[in-house]
Amino acid sequence: MVRAWYMDNNDADQRLEHHRQPPKFVSLDHLFTATGVEYFKINHLDYGTDTILKNLREKRGYTYEDEITCSKECLQNYEEKLKNFFTEHLHTDEEIRLVLDGSGYFDVRDENDEWIRIEVKAGDLIIIPSGIYHRFTLDSNNYIKAKRYFVGEPIWLPYNRPADKMECRQQYLKRLQKGFEVMTSL
Repeated sequence: MVRAWYMDNNDADQRLEHHRQPPKFVSLDHLFTATGVEYFKINHLDYGTDTILKNLREKRGYTYEDEITCSKECLQNYEEKLKNFFTEHLHTDEEIRLVLDGSGYFDVRDENDEWIRIEVKAGDLIIIPSGIYHRFTLDSNNYIKAKRYFVGEPIWLPYNRPADKMECRQQYLKRLQKGFEVMTSL
């Protein structure tokens, strides 16, 4: 099961779970209410037949998928890429990730602009809404393998903060203020 907690503003190595004090864990309900991030547990060993994933793909129109492996052995310019992933940014589309192996962290900003760290492991699928400021890093294992899902051909452009004038950011803030709608009947 995924864990999420508020982060302190520590400048130490982002791949570690540093805490100056015990972490303030948050429930999945709070994570959704405060950020719009959705979580689903998927059978990663047989994701091709997983009913939850199948229904998500149909209802949301995910028609394109690929697979990414992040590790020192698999990524050219590994340290530079990791720094780029960790730069705070947003996207014009949802970011959908199903972890197949390994682990890492997605950090997202809540309604008060505080960081919530989401630890993901094999079987965790998260959906990060369009327009939310976020970042990604590996943990100290330095390895993750994940499926990425898209509506149509992927548009994979990060817009580094500040990007507050972008339409997707404005729409996200309106959804945050109004309250996110839960997807029912998966």
